[in-house]
Amino acid sequence: MKIRINPTKEENGRAAAERAAALMKDILARKEKLRFIAATGASQFEFLEHLCATEGIDWSRTEMFHLDEYVGIPDTHPASFVGYLKERLVAKVNPGTVHFVRGDAPDQEAERRRLSELIAAEPVDLAFVGIGENGHLAFNDPPADFETQEPYLVLNLDERCRKQQVGEGWFGSIDEVPPQAYTMSIRQIMRTEQIICTVPDERKAEAVKNCLGPDAEITPNWPASILKKHAACDVFLDKASASLLENPGG
Repeated sequence: MKIRINPTKEENGRAAAERAAALMKDILARKEKLRFIAATGASQFEFLEHLCATEGIDWSRTEMFHLDEYVGIPDTHPASFVGYLKERLVAKVNPGTVHFVRGDAPDQEAERRRLSELIAAEPVDLAFVGIGENGHLAFNDPPADFETQEPYLVLNLDERCRKQQVGEGWFGSIDEVPPQAYTMSIRQIMRTEQIICTVPDERKAEAVKNCLGPDAEITPNWPASILKKHAACDVFLDKASASLLENPGG
């Protein structure tokens, strides 16, 4: 794991996008197809904006998955991650193949199995991720399951996670936040060959310290701490999110 700290959120998003674009171009120079995982949420705004504006990426040879989606909401809901990705990524660059999580699928288990089979079919080259205020990775809230081999899960969301969604403005109150979500599992994320983790904002500083700090323990209670074990993970922080770190490094 390598940590990079940038002065502002904007510069952080640009730096992460530059690294992601370089990796994508390198992979596409070596392989016919690039399989990648996209993240959502407020932490990804600047990153996705800069990545989508980067020239020279052959998006037609990419296959996209995404990390998570609320159970029971359609892609027309303002908080839908499918809607988010359609607007902020897919409509701008048109990936060759897109596998959306269908939040309003009538059969949750069938949808979970469908996604699991699709992503497990071939290795995944690159994942874009963030870290939640409670340290979650995707919607793997603490204590996260570090052992399951299932690629996708349906999980209950904890209260702090649901409050974060309200705080970011996706929902009007915690009562509106669905209690469950589809999520890519920890082990599936860690199977990805290379990871770009973008974590701006002061409200993430506690999670950054407890997940990524030099003395941070790798524990299910801070799920994103598992990233310390990944051999090719680039973490991008701004000064605010890195404010509680002592001797940051990786």
